[in-house]
Amino acid sequence: MIERGRSISGVEHVRDVEKLRRLSRAIAQDLFSYDIYVTPTLTQLPRPMGHYDMSMSDLDRYNARWADAGFAYPFNISGLPAISLPLGWSDEGIPIGVQLVGRYGDEAVVLAVSSQLEQAMPWKDKRPPISA
Repeated sequence: MIERGRSISGVEHVRDVEKLRRLSRAIAQDLFSYDIYVTPTLTQLPRPMGHYDMSMSDLDRYNARWADAGFAYPFNISGLPAISLPLGWSDEGIPIGVQLVGRYGDEAVVLAVSSQLEQAMPWKDKRPPISA
């Protein structure tokens, strides 16, 4: 990772950061007309413990393991308030997440809708077969 970092010039890094800033503003602007934007949390069921092994030395292989989290990425860089709620359950008892995304600075709406969903679809007493 150090070698990869050293291979990127300061100018390239600044350009990359600016691209992310522009993209984050575009995402926020595209979703501004919606009170809440709803997506799945993952593209598939949650991975088993140990799948995301931070001791992997191959950075590309490690990053590829996160492809199933593609719905979270745009909102991680956008700065928009978002939350993942366990609103579904697989036949095996594995939680299925639903992500709610709000307008920039509007955490209150995300939390209010989350609270209403928790009352309508309580998950407090549900636990997957293996949990920490």
